[in-house]
Amino acid sequence: MHALFSTCDLCDAHREALHSNDLRVLPPVFRSFGKISRFRGQIATIQCRDDNALLRASLETAGMARVLVVDGAASMKRALLGGNLAALAAKNGWAGVVINGCVRDVHEIQQVPVGVLALATMPAPPDKHGQGMVDAVVNIQDVIVRPGEWLYADEDGVVVSREQLGLAL
Repeated sequence: MHALFSTCDLCDAHREALHSNDLRVLPPVFRSFGKISRFRGQIATIQCRDDNALLRASLETAGMARVLVVDGAASMKRALLGGNLAALAAKNGWAGVVINGCVRDVHEIQQVPVGVLALATMPAPPDKHGQGMVDAVVNIQDVIVRPGEWLYADEDGVVVSREQLGLAL
């Protein structure tokens, strides 16, 4: 799987990057829903609200151990990811999905070997009109996240870095 790392150790080792904003920490509002709680990878992004057509299309592609960061505008009206899409993410090699919004089918997601972070659960299904943008610079809980950056998530939190970080503990 992935080499072990700790987001706390990464923040300690890269204090200057925290001050320069090259390393950013997402607010502690995300809950872990996937079977894997520690994951990392280069970031791909989607901006969508209550519509997961672009999310599905992205997860249908080869993940190459990347992390898909989804700006759902923190909407609590519709779930953007459920059990089927979590399984698709794992099947296609995505390391994880971070959703600034909701998920559903939690029991199914918990069985899938992929990292899934989201704000909450919502049983209402998403729209499927293809609204949104792929590879956009997104604002996740007042933190700017860019495609191509790196995301590290564990039980202590989520950090985003402009550069890939060394993982030695």
